[in-house]
Amino acid sequence: MSSVAHAVEGAAVITKRNLIKIKRVPDLLVFATLSPIMFVLLFAYVFGSAIEVPGVNYKEFLMAGIFVQTVIFGSTFTGASLAEDLQKGVMDRFRSLPMARSSVVLGRTVADVGINIVTLVVMSITGLIVGWRIRSSVLDAVLGYVLLLLFAYAMSWLMALVGLMVKTPELVNNASFMVIFPLTFIANTFVPTDNFPTVLRVIADWNPVSAVTLAARQAFGNTNPVVPQPDAWPMQHPVVYTLIWVVALLAIFVPLAVRRYQKTATA
Repeated sequence: MSSVAHAVEGAAVITKRNLIKIKRVPDLLVFATLSPIMFVLLFAYVFGSAIEVPGVNYKEFLMAGIFVQTVIFGSTFTGASLAEDLQKGVMDRFRSLPMARSSVVLGRTVADVGINIVTLVVMSITGLIVGWRIRSSVLDAVLGYVLLLLFAYAMSWLMALVGLMVKTPELVNNASFMVIFPLTFIANTFVPTDNFPTVLRVIADWNPVSAVTLAARQAFGNTNPVVPQPDAWPMQHPVVYTLIWVVALLAIFVPLAVRRYQKTATA
């Protein structure tokens, strides 16, 4: 059996193990979905009454931003889970199994794609209930969801490296919150960036979160075609810019995370 096939086979086993864990501990999935539902309701009914977006219903403007914020925060589950496995000694059991070293991290990230799919489904249903509508074709909408999952998968590898480095779930959550929270708010996730101060507007326009959000909005048909596009290149080509970030994140953090796991496995 080739090394690639061996790694994939091991990753499939780890993925199954992680999904079974969620089935046996449903609280993990419940809390992963309750938070985005709360955000949808909060922004739609509390802030939505005070925020106006030219030519677009705010609830439709909002949903893409909520999607992006949720899948990014969901990526911390990857790092926290790996840190928990290290802390509880589960990694020691994995080391004794005849599987490729990359299988553990690969299986963890793939399992979290399944969690993100469930979360997006729940959020979409919630959005439809509060008034969100997809105004594009089915194919465009599917491509929008795929783009969200791709970016989330790339982010999960970054968080996997963090989880393998700090080895404590609490540290993963605290450290990631300090970075992800401003990253998702200094963007076009919840409000247009037109009235941002100049420096913050430039940061927001080049923030990959803004690109993913705009790409999703366009895919769902939740933009106003009459409003002029921003001058920044990422906002004029959000899909391309998002894919560039996905490739860059995977190219950097996949080998780093696997190498870090190998070091913990030989420690």
